[in-house]
Amino acid sequence: MKAIEITRPGAPDVLQLCERPVPALKDGEVLIKVHAAGINRPDVLQRLGHYPVPPGASDLPGLEVAGEIVDGKLDGTGFVKGQLVCALVQGGGYAEYCAAPVRQCLPVPKGLSAVEAASLPETFFTVWSNAFDRAGLAGDETLLVQGGTSGIGVTAIQLAAAMGHRVFATAGSEEKRLACERLGATRGINYRAEDFVDVIKAETGGKGVNVVLDMVAGDYVNREIDCLADDGRIVIIALLGGAKANVDLAQILRRRLSITGSTLRPRPIEFKAAIANKLVENVWPLIEAGKIKPVIHSVFPLDQAAQAHTLMESSTHVGKIVLKVE
Repeated sequence: MKAIEITRPGAPDVLQLCERPVPALKDGEVLIKVHAAGINRPDVLQRLGHYPVPPGASDLPGLEVAGEIVDGKLDGTGFVKGQLVCALVQGGGYAEYCAAPVRQCLPVPKGLSAVEAASLPETFFTVWSNAFDRAGLAGDETLLVQGGTSGIGVTAIQLAAAMGHRVFATAGSEEKRLACERLGATRGINYRAEDFVDVIKAETGGKGVNVVLDMVAGDYVNREIDCLADDGRIVIIALLGGAKANVDLAQILRRRLSITGSTLRPRPIEFKAAIANKLVENVWPLIEAGKIKPVIHSVFPLDQAAQAHTLMESSTHVGKIVLKVE
């Protein structure tokens, strides 16, 4: 099969088209003939040498795919050969074929193309696991999304808004701020022109938000504490602003605040399978009803993975970047 491999840590041009054997299946896996694969920030980190491949996972980049099941034991799974699915994987998505744990496969929502379906798994698994399961966003609580026009951001805004939450989101330009609001944010915040802490306090009558979904960390954390409501939670899912922060512990004690975080890739299949079940039950109906829509910024052919990574690193995109496998 054709695939994209990381020839050495470095710039996007280290991504090169190669020939690899079709993956051999392990117990509980299915073979997917890939129609499209989503691109995510962890792929960039892996290419740079900063995101180690979990033991036993493919060294090929790519954490989400959509395509056709062509092999694997399917009795009792609810899937059949030839069915179109999307799947969260530990690696190997940038290829013509990819092995995926069957319990991490989801049916393609009705009405979606393979490109649209390939944009779903990594962001929806991540947002559900962190904003809803870990941070416990519920009821009439409010959410602040840092990086509202990223793949994670557009998912978090739409999902939280569709479930009835008031959402605020930061972005790096006026155009992106408005894009956040078109996606369902009550208020987009251009962090280059205004202080998100001041905006949140003004918009919430000084109360603050209940949950912050943070992809920045670093010196953002203390500012996020300042705009949290009592009993508020910060959940960190990336460290674009740095791995260290000076934290006001007095506020955490006095106002019962929580700071947590997680990474999804190394978690066991059982954990991810539980999220998959919740997505099919709670989120897929919202997608099929048109209340949540995939946001695709650009589509590249497989052999242009380097150009796709260049776009990802430019941070000029709104939504997902996807590779189409012909």
